[in-house]
Amino acid sequence: MPRSAPAFHASPYLLLTLTILFWSINWVIGRAITGHVSPLAFTFIRWVGALAVMLPFAWPQVRDQWPAIRKRWRLVAWLGFWGTGLHNMFAYAGLQYTTATNGVILNSSVPIMIIVIGWLVYRDTITRVQALGVAVSLVGVLAILTHGDPAILAQLRLNKGDLIVLAGMIFWAAYTVFLRMKPPEISGLALLACCATVGVVLLLPLFVVEMLFFGGHVEFTPATVAAMAYVAVFPSFVGYVFWNRAVHEIGSNVAGIFMHLMPVFGSLLAWIFLDERIQPYHVAGIGLILGGITLTTRGRRVVPVAEPEP
Repeated sequence: MPRSAPAFHASPYLLLTLTILFWSINWVIGRAITGHVSPLAFTFIRWVGALAVMLPFAWPQVRDQWPAIRKRWRLVAWLGFWGTGLHNMFAYAGLQYTTATNGVILNSSVPIMIIVIGWLVYRDTITRVQALGVAVSLVGVLAILTHGDPAILAQLRLNKGDLIVLAGMIFWAAYTVFLRMKPPEISGLALLACCATVGVVLLLPLFVVEMLFFGGHVEFTPATVAAMAYVAVFPSFVGYVFWNRAVHEIGSNVAGIFMHLMPVFGSLLAWIFLDERIQPYHVAGIGLILGGITLTTRGRRVVPVAEPEP
């Protein structure tokens, strides 16, 4: 009997890198559509589109695993509350009042939030090498964001947009930590579809209220339609599949440090598409970030995983 070929298994670090690239572009788009699509409308359309894209793939698994999903519906709703919809709503709402650069700065707080929430909820610990990796990577982020001038950091001020974005980052950090609660009998894709459904249900009344009472609007132009299609497919569907699998394999603390790649991708995207020059502080910052990620991934404790995610 012929031996079947081994299934391809992508590196979780590759999946995390691609995910951060998708999300980096999402922040640029979120800022660009300001004034053309209101934040709650954009978030709601994003998740309706994401659910429409993923259902043809996820429905057979949802149907087969429905008894387990119905049994664990409270846990599914809990993950959906933290991970789908609401944290995007905070991000897009915050971008109405702050810059994409400030949003990237606040994204860099997510690894620390993940570590703190993991310690508060599960009494997680972090190795010294991991702590050093987080610190080195954070210095690299600050090098890029301050253009190598520490005095710029002292001039940064939080406005209400920053605080709104920060609330969304807390939601995302909590979701990443709570992913360890994923029931092994529910596949990753089925769970994502159910969480997306929870997100759409939570967002629907907020979307209606914004459209009726708070000046919500949607401009349908080629640019806005392309933006909505992109955020539905890549950040919401493909990115979540990649992120969830990687967190399952290597843990939330290590996955969180990859959020520091956002300034790296932001600098490179500006160079490619906006003809902005790469400066020495970009090179130094990227080197520090990559060095910090290397330290963190090598310094992680190996935690046994009950079952590989389908």
